[in-house]
Amino acid sequence: MHCFTFQTLYDSIRKEPFKIPEDDGNDLTQTFFNPGRQGWLTKEGGKHRSWKKRWFVLTDNCLYYFKSPQHKEPKGIVPLELLQVRDAVEVRKPHCFEIYSNDGLIKACKLDSDGKVVEGHHSTYRICAEGEDDKDEWVKCIKASISRDPFYEMLHQRKKKAQKGH
Repeated sequence: MHCFTFQTLYDSIRKEPFKIPEDDGNDLTQTFFNPGRQGWLTKEGGKHRSWKKRWFVLTDNCLYYFKSPQHKEPKGIVPLELLQVRDAVEVRKPHCFEIYSNDGLIKACKLDSDGKVVEGHHSTYRICAEGEDDKDEWVKCIKASISRDPFYEMLHQRKKKAQKGH
């Protein structure tokens, strides 16, 4: 039996060039299997702290961001395992939320200027929506995506079962 872990995926992303399957005529929504949410958000950079507008797609417990909806290769991928989301109070920008880890640096990846996949430099992703309702909907969808991880649900069920046995 092959055991797939996040570390396996992460190691694979670091070693192999990241490629999205060739476009078969379907739009981005089909490429990402009916995402939980997609739309324009503004993201703060990890190193340089500049703000850039990106097209975000939330699907399969990952948050992908692209330069635009027409681009087929993501600029970055944020696996949502073990992460949390909260409203952020950003002085310069309204309608912000944060994706963060209690363990420090978030295990994510992005494309550098040469198109190579590199580790992200975020301990927190600060992201702003167009309005308060849009922000609230993104936070709700991200929370739902984080809580729907079948692997952690399975571990939780096994732990409950083991506790009943003792």
